[in-house]
Formats: sequence, C-alpha cells, structure tokens
Amino acid sequence: MPGVVDRMELRKVATEADDDSTDSLDGRYTDLIDSEKATIDRLDPETDSILLPILKCFSSVSSSLSEQHPGHTSFGMSVFNLSNAIMGSGILGLSFAMANTGIVLFTVLLIAVAILSLYSVHLLLVTAKEGGSLIYEKLGERAFGWPGKMAAFGSITMQNIGAMSSYLFIVKYELPEVIRAFLGLEEITGEWYLNGNYLVVFVSIGVILPLSLLKNLGKDLVRWCDFCPVSSFVLRAFLLFFFFSCFLISFLYFISSSQTAYTVPILAFAFVCHPEVLPIYSELKDRSRRKMQSVSNLSILAMLVMYMLSALFGYLTFYDNVEAELLHTFTKVYKFDTMLLLVRLAVLTAVTLTVPIVLFPIRSSITTLLFSGREFSWTRHMLIAAAILAFNNMLVIFVPTIRDIFGFIGSSAATMLIFILPAAFYIRLVKSLPFRSWQKIGATIFLVVGIIFMIGSLSLIVLDWVHNPPGSNSRH
Repeated sequence: MPGVVDRMELRKVATEADDDSTDSLDGRYTDLIDSEKATIDRLDPETDSILLPILKCFSSVSSSLSEQHPGHTSFGMSVFNLSNAIMGSGILGLSFAMANTGIVLFTVLLIAVAILSLYSVHLLLVTAKEGGSLIYEKLGERAFGWPGKMAAFGSITMQNIGAMSSYLFIVKYELPEVIRAFLGLEEITGEWYLNGNYLVVFVSIGVILPLSLLKNLGKDLVRWCDFCPVSSFVLRAFLLFFFFSCFLISFLYFISSSQTAYTVPILAFAFVCHPEVLPIYSELKDRSRRKMQSVSNLSILAMLVMYMLSALFGYLTFYDNVEAELLHTFTKVYKFDTMLLLVRLAVLTAVTLTVPIVLFPIRSSITTLLFSGREFSWTRHMLIAAAILAFNNMLVIFVPTIRDIFGFIGSSAATMLIFILPAAFYIRLVKSLPFRSWQKIGATIFLVVGIIFMIGSLSLIVLDWVHNPPGSNSRH
C-alpha cells in the first residue's frame, strides 16, 4: 500500500500563492498493480481524452495515473467531461423541486447552489495544490489522517451508490411503461412483467451484472455510457419544450409544504461533481488552477441553464402534479406518444449501461481499501460486484420513491462533498494563509453552513418520513 500511495502523490508541487501549473509531475508511466486499473492502459491516444476522465471520475484508485504524466485533454473537452459528470439523474427531480418551492424561490436556490459549488471547487483546487495531491481521499488523509481518508471514501461511495440507485429507480419506473406502450395496454393489469420490482431485478441479473463482471470495461461500453446521457437528456429537453407550448403559462411564486425540505438536497445531488474535478484537472492540457476554474465555471453555468429550462418546462407542463421522477409524470397524459417512447428508450439505455461504470470504481476502491497488495481473484471480483448490485436492488425495491434517494443522498453525501470536506481540507492543509485571513474565515463560514444544512435537511426529511409515511395522501 505505501508503494502505491507514493506513486499517487504529486511530486515537487509548488505551494506559492499563484496558480502555476502542476507540470512538475513525473512524466513516466509506471506499471499498474491492480488488474482493474489496466482498463485505462488499454485506451488508444485518439479516444483517451474522453474515456480516461470518465473512468477516473468516480474513484481515486484509477486516478493514480493522473499524477504520473502531464495532461493532454483540451479545454473544450474538459468542459464537456465535467458537464457530463455533473448532469445525471438528478435533473429528473428538478421539476418536482420547483413545484414545491415556486419559480422565484427555486431560481434563487438554484443560482445559490451553483455559486456555492463554484466556490467549493475553488477551495478544492487550492487545497490540491498546497496539499500536494490530486486524489480526494489522499487529501483527506493528509488533513485528518485515517478518519479524513475514510470520510472522503465514505462520502464518494455513498454518492456513487445513490447514483446507482437513482438509475435503477428509473429502470423500475420506466421499463413497465415501455412494455405497456409496446403491448398497447391502457392500464396495468397486474402481470409480473409489468411489475417494476421484478423488472429491475431481471435487468440487474441479465444485463448489468454480466457487464459488471468484466475484468476490463470495453471502450464501446464507455462510449455508449458517455453519449447516451447527453443525447437522452437533450431529447427530453426538446420533448419538454414541445409539450410546454401546448399549455398556458401561469406563475406560482412561493409554495410551502412538507416536500419543500427536499429542494436543496435535490439541487445538491444534481450539482455534485467534486470527486470528478481532480481527475479532470489532472488530464487538462497545460493545466493550471485558473484554467481548471474556468472549466468549472463554464460547465456549471451550462448545467445551470439546462437545469433551469428542464425544471421550468416540466413544472409549467404539470404544475403541482409533477412527480419526483419527471418522465413518469408524462404517463398521466401521454401514454402512447411515440416521441415519449423514444426518450424513455434512450434514458433506459443510458442508465442501464451507466450502472456498471459507476459500480466499477466502487469495487476498485473497496478492493484497494480491504485487499490491498493481493493478487486478482475472480471470486472476490464477482462477489463484490454481486453484493453492491444486490444492496442497490434492495434499496430500489424497499425505498418508496426516487425522491427519498435524492433527498437523503443530497443532504448527506452530496453535502459532505460540496460543503464540508473541501472547506475542512482547505482550513487544515493551506498553510500559506493565517487562520484569521478572510479566505480562511470564508472557508470556516462555508463549513459551518454545510454542517447546519446537513443536520437541518436530514432532520426535516426524517420528520417528513415520520409524519407522511409511504402511501399517505400528503406525499406526491
């Protein structure tokens, strides 16, 4: 383990207050020890500018390459990679959030979370420079030792599990509707092949698990997982705009209900990208802190606009009838619409092929943490993948709605990754500034706000679960 850690560390990283690049990294490649890391080594130069950051964006294990060679990904491609990392299933919950806060308050909160995310990225980049590492867990270890490393590892793993569960929830919601559309059934008649719980298990065993058992992820799978989310979300945005033109516009400004507590956690879940920032930074050509901050600014601005349009069109189409998963809401009005069916198929393809991509780094991190230095074992490889997938299936079957995943993960893991950890690492590792400097005071306030937000949001969500249990009429 110490040998692996040594190769992960930055070498001779400057700690001056400027934003000089980190090109002092050793440019020599070293052999990969863990067999799962060999996936990255198989990429050819023409495609690795897209595929390498995607494979590395969920885990520090495969990020070990990032600190051994200078970056070669262009500015534009880095913006695309980070935008693609930000945009995920959380976009489907934004209309629900707007329906429970109103347009004006939602807009204020959306802009606020985007600005705070940018500030958090700034703290993270400064900390990575002065902390001498481009690995999230390593920064945690240098700041607080083993507890810091485990806090970072646990938060990233929780966020990835939340993402996997949200993708499987989409399969649970949408696959029965696709089957109904193909069979021309007006109502669900109770057959097993229209039961989302059965279908998500079948898809997990028949499609996701075999892909997750691959020793190395193929480039074709990664290309599909990279392309499908973008194409499906663009199609959905067009679909929402099309239906939006069929409805009269009215404005509902401020709404207060028990569901409002989920708004900011949903926004946090939608904007969390911080574990991906450092791997993408490591691959940025002629990298510097200022250049990576510009990448983050453009990416988050683009997602801010897309999130606002998606939430607005979805809300103005269904108003307070919008559900936690936007596409499922269309079933109330457009059961057999061809465009809606195409969007559903695109989204199902995207999320089904993305689950193995998210599972891959979770397994790699667990293997490195618990079985470091051991030879590759197919039995261990398969058992860890099966256990992770089984756990996520249990969550999807027994957790009432995808809103609960968005809310809990957004107020816990996402809050840790956006607010608490970057601020805590900054305060601890940045030695060039006194504690009473305005930069350190700002980071301290940011940390306190994150802790208050996490405790308050989790408390409100738990109270909503207690007072509005599953099946009650007060829940959407």
